[in-house]
Amino acid sequence: MRRVVILIVIVGLALTASLFVRTSTAQAQSHADRKVINRIAPVYPELAKRMHMSGVVKLETVIRADGNVKSTKALGGSPVLIEAAMDAVRKWKFEAASEESTEVIQVAFEPR
Repeated sequence: MRRVVILIVIVGLALTASLFVRTSTAQAQSHADRKVINRIAPVYPELAKRMHMSGVVKLETVIRADGNVKSTKALGGSPVLIEAAMDAVRKWKFEAASEESTEVIQVAFEPR
């Protein structure tokens, strides 16, 4: 019973959040000033697969001067997809710069 209630809450949150997010077939898109050198694709969450869920997760990402990701913060997207997007972007590598920068990155999920 408890699992069913939790699943219903997750599905409700996911559906509500997906109303506010546009879908896309692109894997990941960066609106960054710094070039992405190594882009890791997100792992499509099992729950999202079963629900045939698609959506875009928008992340604010702080990038160190050396090009490694320092931190990520979700700005929008389905709660079911956010963690997978954050895990992938944390592994990205950007070109080096003279100082830290903050970029907004969108990661899209599309069932296959």
